Amino acid sequence: QVQLVESGGGLVQPGGSLRLSCVASGESFSSYQMGWFRQAPGQERELVARTTWDSTPIYADFVEGRFTMSRDNALNTVYLQMNSLKPEDTAVYYCRAVRIDQGIIWGQGTQVTVSS
Repeated sequence: QVQLVESGGGLVQPGGSLRLSCVASGESFSSYQMGWFRQAPGQERELVARTTWDSTPIYADFVEGRFTMSRDNALNTVYLQMNSLKPEDTAVYYCRAVRIDQGIIWGQGTQVTVSS
């Protein structure tokens, strides 16, 4: 089973950019379906982006073309490039890995704060 560690969060001004990384340790990273979720205070965790079984990313409506999810199987890493950030993007961002025989695995999260 993989373990996930996110990084790249921080404080950024509105309109700024961040790139989140999620590094997976363990075997067979390429066999996992990966996703990014976020959770703002007092709100439920919600999908930001995830890959489908052919590795094509799909995005939540609120992304509106601002975020790009990608993965590098050679580095066991999945990325979330976030541009044109808004204050409402403030949340803890989580990486998720799914495989039928391993279930759902979450990282510990990385805080993103968008504020002037």
